[in-house]
Amino acid sequence: MEVRITFTEPLLGTLSGNKDIAEEFIMSKHPDGPQEDELHADLPEGDVEKSTTVFHRKDGQIFLWDYQIKGFFKDACSMLRRIPDTRSSKLTAYKKIIDGLIFPAPRMIPIEVVGELTFTERPLRAQTAKGERIALARSETVPVGSSITITVNCLHKKYDKLVKEWLDYGELRGLGQWRNSGMGRFSYKVL
Repeated sequence: MEVRITFTEPLLGTLSGNKDIAEEFIMSKHPDGPQEDELHADLPEGDVEKSTTVFHRKDGQIFLWDYQIKGFFKDACSMLRRIPDTRSSKLTAYKKIIDGLIFPAPRMIPIEVVGELTFTERPLRAQTAKGERIALARSETVPVGSSITITVNCLHKKYDKLVKEWLDYGELRGLGQWRNSGMGRFSYKVL
């Protein structure tokens, strides 16, 4: 199914703006090592503050990776499994199903930006053994009204309705960073 996702709340970037940190993180997290296209995605021009997160870029175009959509599907399914009578509540081994039978495309999903990219600053709070810690985070931000278009390939039709249930959940909990505050919420339309 082809789906157009339109952001109803700003979307925050997730990639460290520091090239060394970004590459080290990607290398440490990818089970098969970094993919060539991941290592050669561009960072924004100029100096970026140490604590800033940005969007991946290729030839100046910002984009999301397909695995970020899969991650959203897993997060949505995980939460919706807790609600009786949802389709997700009946799905067992949901992570394996999403990984092996549901494929968002393209690999690099261009973001159609409406307006200008800005930055959002926010406090990060953590409860530690030494008490509460607070740090400042800064993220490149895509404005409301921006959108992406994806194709979701389900290898069995019975998963189509699950994908729609997860996309419905996107109105409540979005993509990207700071989802708990409502950032990255979206509406969608099946094209």
